[in-house]
Amino acid sequence: MRRLFTIFVVLFCSQVALFAQTDEVVPSGYPELDEFVRKCKAEYVVALGYPGNYDSKLEGFYKWYTDNKMENILINNAGDPFDNPGALSSAKFEREVIETFAPLYGFSQDDLWGMVTMSGTDGNNHGIYFGYNYLKKMTGKAPVVYVSDEAHYSNFRLCDLQNVDVKLVKSNEMGQMIPEELEKDLDTSRPCLMIYAMGSTFKGAIDNQEELNKVLDSHPEMMVYRHIDAALFGGYLPFTKYKTLVDRTQHPYESISISGHKFFGIDNPCGLFITTREIYDNQASFDVPYLNANMRMISCSRSGTEPLKFWWLLKTVGIEGWTAQATTMMDNTAYLYSELIRIGWPCWNNVYSNTVFFKRPPQELVSKYNLANSNDERFGGDLSHVVVMQHVKKEVIDQFIKDLQASAASVKSLPQSPENTQIQVPIYNLQGVSVSDNYQGIVIRGNKKVLN
Repeated sequence: MRRLFTIFVVLFCSQVALFAQTDEVVPSGYPELDEFVRKCKAEYVVALGYPGNYDSKLEGFYKWYTDNKMENILINNAGDPFDNPGALSSAKFEREVIETFAPLYGFSQDDLWGMVTMSGTDGNNHGIYFGYNYLKKMTGKAPVVYVSDEAHYSNFRLCDLQNVDVKLVKSNEMGQMIPEELEKDLDTSRPCLMIYAMGSTFKGAIDNQEELNKVLDSHPEMMVYRHIDAALFGGYLPFTKYKTLVDRTQHPYESISISGHKFFGIDNPCGLFITTREIYDNQASFDVPYLNANMRMISCSRSGTEPLKFWWLLKTVGIEGWTAQATTMMDNTAYLYSELIRIGWPCWNNVYSNTVFFKRPPQELVSKYNLANSNDERFGGDLSHVVVMQHVKKEVIDQFIKDLQASAASVKSLPQSPENTQIQVPIYNLQGVSVSDNYQGIVIRGNKKVLN
């Protein structure tokens, strides 16, 4: 009881201090709505477990939008944004967004197609759909999808939805697909639809494309389509020293899916799907006369408002602003990791990742900070993680660390690191990244020594 009382007092006091920063609620006339807003404003300040950017920059957009009463006009981007747009469409802005972002991922303007999607999952759905159709058309054979067992669950579910054969490939301790396991699982008699995880769901791992591509290249008889699931990482990596990880001129791939509601801070699910014109032109053709359009994508009606938000952020935040945000995020990630080390709390981090996972704290802290949980016996069992986004400031990290210390003090000891955290993983050889950046040797951080 004394332990629970101590934790309660610490959490209550820290919550009052942090929540005092929130704005007052503007009454709606509906008490249940006002209570919902009050709850959201209180909770987002310390929402640490999931990859949302709660420090968005859309105030100016909404002022412009509502001042012009655009909320009364349906903007529907049905059809190909690179074709002739219909009336009341923001396809012109959508195309500019795609053309601006594409070079960040190594796409050429001479061979480019893309769209603003409804979500990262929508982008993955198109990656699987386009990849399947392309490989089937080129080879006459149905491909097999390969994806790691630590990639986002949507990939496996989407294969089930599209009735596509899929194999889950084992990953190593830090969440990267294991090249030797891919080799064992390959069916070289059929084309390969490869999905690379650019940020695994819990550990924030990036599949080692260099090593995995060596496996694929050793089977020239097998045609390959590579799709990158880069939901969160595809947002911030282009603005960091690790940008070559998403550059298809360095690591070849055919399509990529990036979320808009994660790093970029759009306030509802959306994203980018980018591929080549060759891939798009080799999809099934569905001419729709009443739309005067060829509907090769899965979705018909698509939001015309989300491309406008992307475009607004391009103009108001832009490359310079996102570079500053990404730098601060990575600095704060390193700070969180170092603070966990300082207090002796078992923790791990892929150095290119803004995700830090650690020994799970008491449930009171899991609930307060909306932590995401998992379990891995290789790391001692129950785990939680923090995804360091733009709103995760140092003062929030400091309060989180204080709460962890208080919870440990109440039981008179910190959790012990597991004995088996000496982990061997393959390394990347990245241009422009030095030994001190941990890529030419140790590539992950943990409480125990990690070997290459």
